[in-house]
Amino acid sequence: MQGIVQKVPITMLVLLAVALPSGLCHPAEYAPANTWQDNRRAHTRLPADDIWWTVNGADMRWNFKNLHQIFPTVNVYRMGKIAELEYSLDKRIDTHAVATPDGRIPFADFIASPASTTMGVVILHKGRIVFERYPRMQDYEMPIYWSVAKVFPGLLVRLLEERGKIDVSQPIEHYLPSLKDSDLRGITVRNLLDMASGLDCADEYEQRASCYYQFSISIGDGHWQPGDPRDPYAFLRSLKAQRVAPQGERFSYSGLNTFVLSWLVEKITGLSFQDALTQEVWRHIGAEADGSFIAPHAGIALTPGGFLSRMRDLARFGLLYTPSASVVTEQPIISAAHLDLLQNGGNPALLRNAGAQAPGVKHNVYQWDAVLENGTLFKGGWAGQGLIINPQWDVVAVYTGYFKDDAYSELPLRPRILALLDTLYGASSPPAGSEER
Repeated sequence: MQGIVQKVPITMLVLLAVALPSGLCHPAEYAPANTWQDNRRAHTRLPADDIWWTVNGADMRWNFKNLHQIFPTVNVYRMGKIAELEYSLDKRIDTHAVATPDGRIPFADFIASPASTTMGVVILHKGRIVFERYPRMQDYEMPIYWSVAKVFPGLLVRLLEERGKIDVSQPIEHYLPSLKDSDLRGITVRNLLDMASGLDCADEYEQRASCYYQFSISIGDGHWQPGDPRDPYAFLRSLKAQRVAPQGERFSYSGLNTFVLSWLVEKITGLSFQDALTQEVWRHIGAEADGSFIAPHAGIALTPGGFLSRMRDLARFGLLYTPSASVVTEQPIISAAHLDLLQNGGNPALLRNAGAQAPGVKHNVYQWDAVLENGTLFKGGWAGQGLIINPQWDVVAVYTGYFKDDAYSELPLRPRILALLDTLYGASSPPAGSEER
């Protein structure tokens, strides 16, 4: 900072200080994420005969960071003072060795290497940033997190449940009577939360005629053609889907369930989903920027996966589930009962009956993909995104990436970052000792 003072007029320093997000150590020069030539080239390369996300590699990376250029968006607003995120960098993370086909290399080197497609990683411990790198993006960019967004409808339904406004044992048509003639009739809110509807409408993007792809077209996440549906609410009111299992018996992942939950939130609150998320969450976390959802059709938020935000802000959201929640909010949002539900209230039979229960996984619950035996909450997103929270360790990690051109040969970050967090911050982890933090 001293060097900057010597070179920059005081008036410019004031402007820089006002513009800086709280939590940054010093004013940095603005580095454009893309040139205008990059942007124009990327727009010309968007598929004309298929949906935009069918491309991989450099095109996918650009798309994932620039959806605000491709689609209309609806905002999730920040309010009030920005919550400071102090830096207490843990050098053990940089040097932690991770496995690759070419041997073990330091974590910081791995995420920047050609073996990885990591765009950014932010790790918090006890409310402080202990690691933050953006090997393929700028820190101010707002990438898409895909299905990580599903935790938002799950959270809002739980908040309304705690207030007595939703009984999750009720069938969905109890709250949304217009679904009484659809094949969603009779499915309980809880089974929608836990991805256990029993309907043959799991995420399926290979066949346009599939139940899920038709839903995705209706909300703008599939390739629309003349005559296709453009209203997800109307699509759901007349949904016809084969029942392949009794509800509540086995896990079957579907963003359709998530959208029904967001519709439920809208019905109970009288707000659009993005405004309900603003009201209940985003305005309370000291975010440094607004978030947004892509809304391809008629301003309808793509709630199953279209959320965009700065990575530090998603990490601030994660702090709500930890003992360090007070770093970002004076108003507790996640109750002890809520955490207990996530940790102990899932049904392991759902994953087990679907043949999807991996070692170390206890259950899925309320739109979280997995709760691990060590207490970690995990929610993943397609093509390399993730939100990891361990309340016991007071740890939050956010990461984002994409697929390579060559048939997904990138090394996945998820198992490596989970192992890193367990080693450095788990119950049996060694203390940081006298290392500089």
